[in-house]
Amino acid sequence: MLTIGPISMERPLLLAPMEDVTDPPFRRVCKRLGADIVYTEFISSEGLIRDARRSNQKLKLYDDERPVSIQIFGGNDEVMAEAAQIAEAAGPDFIDINCGCWVKNVVARNAGAALLRDLPAMERIARTVVDAVKLPVTLKTRLGWDRQSIRIVEVAQMLEQAGIQALAIHCRTRDQGHEGIASWEYIEQVKRVVNIPVILNGDVKTPEDVRRAFDTGADAVMIGRAAIGNPWLFGDAKRFLATGEGPQPRSLDERIGVALDHLNMSIDYKGDRYGIIEFRKYWGGYLHSLPLASAVRKELVVMNSLPEIEARVERYREEVEEFNRQREEWQRAQDAPEAQAA
Repeated sequence: MLTIGPISMERPLLLAPMEDVTDPPFRRVCKRLGADIVYTEFISSEGLIRDARRSNQKLKLYDDERPVSIQIFGGNDEVMAEAAQIAEAAGPDFIDINCGCWVKNVVARNAGAALLRDLPAMERIARTVVDAVKLPVTLKTRLGWDRQSIRIVEVAQMLEQAGIQALAIHCRTRDQGHEGIASWEYIEQVKRVVNIPVILNGDVKTPEDVRRAFDTGADAVMIGRAAIGNPWLFGDAKRFLATGEGPQPRSLDERIGVALDHLNMSIDYKGDRYGIIEFRKYWGGYLHSLPLASAVRKELVVMNSLPEIEARVERYREEVEEFNRQREEWQRAQDAPEAQAA
């Protein structure tokens, strides 16, 4: 059971915070397709207190994506406290602290996973943020800085005592980045020593992975990169947990319908130019495994107007219909008695 303040859910699936991915349009798509809780991209605490435009834009929330958490990062406890208050004013359901980002420009600021090398600083930031806001505060981290310094059990106990209400663990070390296999076995070790919910993250790619993740004793499962190309994963996993049924094939109309809804939300949120440009990374996922997908994707990722894109997508529907018709005719010819006799 995942309980964060007034939020209480049985075996929930969470959309992980991902920079340049979990903006409002993508969060809302994932929510509609089965995600129980979503997170913003991580937001710089320094950017918030300096009223930076990009940081402030990330605070935008919509009612149809709730419950939603705003995630912040930074290495200074006082700055983090002030940023948390700014984030709280935006109206999320809870605040999340990033202590797991492994990229160099974040670690260089003594933020993200850098705090795994300075546990007193991590504890100080956690306590200060908890004391600064009325909303629940959670935290996301990794197993350790490297394989020689895994202290996640100790870290979990420390954070629970600091007032953190739930802990998400990406089951890799900082030096692994996204490489190697996530070490889920640490979830059970952490569960033995804390009473707060523990959320598993890392290498969750299929409905079967979700079931195995819950078998570790995790209170919730967080899905990250796998959702970028397949936002239906949340609903598929829920169906699999409930009935054992595998994913259902998605029709061309369903895939294109969701893609265009997502694109339109991206344009509404970012404007025509940036909405279209920043959506381009999703075409590969939405068109994956469809006939003739490679060629049309190459065209779509260089188009700059919504009418042009919509017209090309409509032509693509017709092309796929013709492709399927010809394939069916060929198959019927192969199955004919004359073909078999030959």
